[in-house]
Amino acid sequence: MGLSNLGIFHTVIGVLAIVAAIVSYIKYSKINLDELSGKIYFYGTIITALTALGISKHGGFNPGHAFSILIAILVAVAYFLHSRKKGNNRSRYFENFFLSFSFLLSWLPTVNETFTRIPIGHPLANGPSDPIIGKTLLVLLVLFIVGSIFQFLKQKKINISTNQ
Repeated sequence: MGLSNLGIFHTVIGVLAIVAAIVSYIKYSKINLDELSGKIYFYGTIITALTALGISKHGGFNPGHAFSILIAILVAVAYFLHSRKKGNNRSRYFENFFLSFSFLLSWLPTVNETFTRIPIGHPLANGPSDPIIGKTLLVLLVLFIVGSIFQFLKQKKINISTNQ
């Protein structure tokens, strides 16, 4: 697979962050920054985004680096909203959306890198334009849209019940 030490560290932390997010979605229907799984996602994602800046197959700044910066900003803003606006209010909608959107964006390079490297010797995809990558990302986009609508409706219900 040809990963550097930084690449291995980046991958391990990134996988932990993704697993933590999935656990949080299963338990809380969102990435919950109050819980251990949400905290692991937050810190793991920040570390993964920052270490991605030191990784480059082709040298120099590339679209993957831009994704990393955007993901770090989304997670940081979500954390800011979480820490500044306690309670169930409008900021929860943005916090939930930013965390879910950062999770979706994390899957773009993850799917591409995984499918073009595994299994070793006979990867599932030949490159970023391979149809299997496009189809997988489409499924993830649909899940993101459905999940975001679900989170919005659930948060709306929480907000209404809290305000009564």
